[in-house]
Amino acid sequence: MEKIPTEHYEQARLVMWFRQTYRPMRIFAIPNGGYRSKAAAAQLKVEGVSPGIPDLFIPALKLWIEMKRIRGSRVTKEQKDWIKYLASNGYTCFVCFGAEDAKLKITDYIKDYKNAT
Repeated sequence: MEKIPTEHYEQARLVMWFRQTYRPMRIFAIPNGGYRSKAAAAQLKVEGVSPGIPDLFIPALKLWIEMKRIRGSRVTKEQKDWIKYLASNGYTCFVCFGAEDAKLKITDYIKDYKNAT
């Protein structure tokens, strides 16, 4: 049985590729996921961490990316809500199933973005 890479692995591959390919453009992660102690979770909540915010942001492209595993993942209600909200405010949002899917979507988006400007 084929082992499906974790979302963490896929996201790390994507970020490494993006930083090598599109330097000096910046990409950063939103640390919303993961398991934490109740105290740490409560502290992050009052600092503004909100469930559902996409995993990555590329400010120069106004592009948010929600990373998922290649198979076996779903978009949560909170994620759908944030994606809808961000899109209504002029941002582009992609849900990407693995690093390869994200690379294709980003590459195509950048081509279209450059042609539009």
